[in-house]
Amino acid sequence: MRIGTPRELKNSERRVGMTPADAAMLIERGHTVVVEKDAGSGSGFEDEDYRAAGAGVVDTAAAWGADLVIKVKEPLAPEFAYLKRQILFTYLHLAGVPQSLTDALLAAGTTAVAYEAVEDAAGHLPLLAPMSAVAGSMAPLVGAHYLGAPQGGRGQLLA
Repeated sequence: MRIGTPRELKNSERRVGMTPADAAMLIERGHTVVVEKDAGSGSGFEDEDYRAAGAGVVDTAAAWGADLVIKVKEPLAPEFAYLKRQILFTYLHLAGVPQSLTDALLAAGTTAVAYEAVEDAAGHLPLLAPMSAVAGSMAPLVGAHYLGAPQGGRGQLLA
């Protein structure tokens, strides 16, 4: 299977759908892996890391042109044109995104698998649990930031 990882377009999104170690594991199992140029740079992975793992570094269209596309976040409007009859594996959160994404997925015949909906045999959400843990850890920090006086809160700036 040809597996592709495009660069994330969502504002402030620095994660990447596949690490070089992931790519190496998939290649070892007989798959072809392509990663969009600079897709991993926000996460500390350079194109050369992917090449060393055996992956191809390609343009946007080639990354999206794979049989299976692995992303972090849902496709944005500029990416809709790349949707086709591939499998898309990503966080979709369709209840919280514009209807146009659902329409584009359906029109393209894309099979979309949402990380947040994958259940294990016990009915748990193993792909959502780590993200929830990170969000829970960050909540006090973000709250403290916005309670500070520089952001209009009642807190004091500690020096």
